[in-house]
Amino acid sequence: MVDEKMLLKLQNGSDVRGVAMEGVEGENVNLTPDVVNRIAGSFVQWLEKRTGKPARELTVAVGNDSRITADSLRYEALQAIAATGARALDCGLASTPAMFMSIIFEETQADGSIMLTASHLPFNRNGMKFFTKDGGLEKADIKELLTSAVTILPQSTDRGAHPCALITRYARFLRDKIRDGIGEDSQPLKGMHIIVDAGNGAGGFFATEVLEPLGADISGSQFLEPDGHFPNHIPNPENKEAMEAIQSAVRKNRADLGLIFDTDVDRMSAVLSDGREICRNALIAMMAAILAPDYPGSTIVTDSVTSDELTVFLEKELGLKHHRFQRGYKNVINESIRLDKEGVVSPLAIETSGHGALSENYYLDDGAFLAVKLLIAAAKLHNEGKDLGSLVATLREPAESKEIRLPVTAEDAHAAGDVVLVELEKRAKAAGIGIASPSYEGVRLIFPQGWALLRMSLHDPLMPMNVEGREKGSVAEIIKKMAELLDGLEGLDISKLK
Repeated sequence: MVDEKMLLKLQNGSDVRGVAMEGVEGENVNLTPDVVNRIAGSFVQWLEKRTGKPARELTVAVGNDSRITADSLRYEALQAIAATGARALDCGLASTPAMFMSIIFEETQADGSIMLTASHLPFNRNGMKFFTKDGGLEKADIKELLTSAVTILPQSTDRGAHPCALITRYARFLRDKIRDGIGEDSQPLKGMHIIVDAGNGAGGFFATEVLEPLGADISGSQFLEPDGHFPNHIPNPENKEAMEAIQSAVRKNRADLGLIFDTDVDRMSAVLSDGREICRNALIAMMAAILAPDYPGSTIVTDSVTSDELTVFLEKELGLKHHRFQRGYKNVINESIRLDKEGVVSPLAIETSGHGALSENYYLDDGAFLAVKLLIAAAKLHNEGKDLGSLVATLREPAESKEIRLPVTAEDAHAAGDVVLVELEKRAKAAGIGIASPSYEGVRLIFPQGWALLRMSLHDPLMPMNVEGREKGSVAEIIKKMAELLDGLEGLDISKLK
């Protein structure tokens, strides 16, 4: 039986995520084909209200990544859309950014789109992301969709969906961007050896349909074949084994550059020819260095856990402003959009996770578009006998860093977390410890040897604590001091600090 409580449990911030198939003990299926059918139908109703168009005048596109349950769930979503009278576009295997672009491209001109993905989560999971011309839906929109879906019965129809070769169109869009950026019409990447690791997700097209036609040598590229079992490594640029896999491939094949994507290609990281990984602070720094000449003095919005060393690089080396905001890619993107609307030029919103959105690309978090920007810069530097590493040669990294996730044991986790943060700030002031201000998320304490940030998790009953130190041994000292400050606070388990 489908009820509102059950459906609302599928909300994951601004997305829908759930268990779509058996296979993991203790995880019961809750994202069934019928549920996807209901939610897709609810999305059409939502679009009718937002656009003022009847369903028969709407076009809604559906695509998916490489997950095992993709085909069955896509079929149900398309059935529900077509049954409302809307035009249903079947995009098949696609990336999340491509699904947004189905709204932009003249050939498709969708009013809305649905991407079936659960990013890098295990094989038994799946989910739904939704787009309109204004970008991805917000948390309140998802709640409205799920609430409305309770009253919608699964629908089917004899009307077929319209096939759409979206990823081919999207690849052409990316190729054109590279050609325009480098200033060559034929094969601007000729002479460059670039390896792609798609992690058996949806990103293999970037090697075969973007890089190879532009003249790049893609030999050594790996795990390009879609496989929802993810047999080689988790398709996540932040995963240690995934990063080691692309680093090894770059070194072994003596490539100029390596690119690694997550399952639905909205995130990426890179590896330089010497095997150095470009992720987290380094990826933010490199993207900012690429953009700085075109956006002098602009503001780069990041999440809250970026390093002080990154701030120094952005502000002292590049002459930009660093706005360290909240975790959550939608939070970062929305803040950048807000600033831009207020007249503060903000060309880049980017999380340490690899979610990066550019103002020049609809503020869409698009790993492939970030890769395009890197490739344009790499090709220009290659022609000068340099490599991408020169862009961030002066970026320093903290000597040590650590994240500890502290369980919140109180029944109302968020309320307890708020009390902990208030009390932590009081105790820090009494102890004469510096407190960063403004802090857009949690409490950041400034120590002589580094900093610590305690915040509430976006989704889980946890309080992550991020610590960075400027010298060896400093993280342990800061953690010891944090344990003293947090000792005895009700509802927070600090045993991991001792």
